[in-house]
Amino acid sequence: MVRLALRMMSLLLLCVGVISAVIDTIASVSASRMILTPLAAVWTDVSPASLSALQALLENRFGLGAWSAFRDTLLPQPAFLVLFALSLALWMLGYKKTSAAGRFAA
Repeated sequence: MVRLALRMMSLLLLCVGVISAVIDTIASVSASRMILTPLAAVWTDVSPASLSALQALLENRFGLGAWSAFRDTLLPQPAFLVLFALSLALWMLGYKKTSAAGRFAA
């Protein structure tokens, strides 16, 4: 059941990442230059309350250094890239390994 949930979350993040990449591609073509929307801008547009809640959580649990590291490393990255990486990580966590004996083993 957990594997199914991880795979579904992976699929959802993959779909949102593709939509984000398409939006960046359309904006880049229309502007005739490369436009990559950072994760911070997307997150602020979608749900600014959850971003401030995450900031409070990281500062309370792990200290100010954790929030500044998160803010400086992950938030400036392109949104589609972060979503693709999270999708891959969740897919890897939910992946079921095939048995070493093969499918004809008893």
